[in-house]
Amino acid sequence: MAHRRIRPFNTKQTYPEQNLDNDLSQAVVARGTMVFLRGQVGQNLDTGDSLHVGDAAKQTETAMQNISTLLEESGSCLDHVCRIVVYLTDIRHREAVYREMGKWLKGVHPCSTGLVVPALARPEWLVEIEVTAVIPEDGN
Repeated sequence: MAHRRIRPFNTKQTYPEQNLDNDLSQAVVARGTMVFLRGQVGQNLDTGDSLHVGDAAKQTETAMQNISTLLEESGSCLDHVCRIVVYLTDIRHREAVYREMGKWLKGVHPCSTGLVVPALARPEWLVEIEVTAVIPEDGN
């Protein structure tokens, strides 16, 4: 079975200010059971517009909404998140980010890794969240 690509795009359109030409996807369903999501940020999935500049909690809310949407489009949901990786540009945002993220993942108990990095792909992004999930055999 070929992998299924969810919302494929090219970086020429996504990052017009950068000299890039990469074919990527927002999510990939591998072997029909695993879902790998691209790191999600405070960005509108449909327009690519950055949202909530300067507000880490609101960027996290948007990222988690994107994650929920992409998992649903992939045949999964937040209940089936196995691993989450959180990238912060400033450790002082950790509490706000994890508080918002926790609202979306209450009772899920995924493995989690948090990293503080000097920057993300755009300077206005304060947080990026990467997710791996499964598609359950029974479809629920």
